[in-house]
Amino acid sequence: MVKQANKPIRGEVLREKILSSALMLFSEKGYFNTSIPDIRQSAGVSTGAIYHHFKNKEALAKSLYESLLFDINQTIETSCTNKNGCLEQCRIVIKNLFQLTIDKPMQMQFILLAQHREYLPGEAPICSSKPFQAMRNIVSEGIQNKEVRDIDSWVAATAMFGGALRMMSLQLDGVLDKPLPEYLDQVVESAWLGIKK
Repeated sequence: MVKQANKPIRGEVLREKILSSALMLFSEKGYFNTSIPDIRQSAGVSTGAIYHHFKNKEALAKSLYESLLFDINQTIETSCTNKNGCLEQCRIVIKNLFQLTIDKPMQMQFILLAQHREYLPGEAPICSSKPFQAMRNIVSEGIQNKEVRDIDSWVAATAMFGGALRMMSLQLDGVLDKPLPEYLDQVVESAWLGIKK
């Protein structure tokens, strides 16, 4: 039997391998404590392969950030399909964000806990990203439909989702006594009491 040489990894598979290694290192060590040689070693690729796909470390971080925000936005949009009413939409969004935090802790840690503006100065603040706009739109529709008090949409969105986001951070920090999904009802009910009409 002739042993075949391993085919080199190329294209999108290589790019994803680099992004995955960068995510792991950024989550463990932080952006500033991670170098291109660290990413190269972790991914098992050449430095040239990294620079073929990304101009520099900032471009790599930006690509990762945009990809993760896209995934979260898809989760939110999918969550709200065929859901009626503001409360039901908010509940399913929070439930799915909690599940993402359990299933993909490194991704959520990178999105929620990293100080993106320090190394992505051209990016809008996270609260202006599509997932957070979608959450604000849910409560804005609730205000229009008279389900939510007539308050500023930023205030309503912060009241509805801020506690959930903090609980996700606490999960990532490992300080919760119970699994995050077990807090869902309390988090949703407490938030809803603050904004319902």
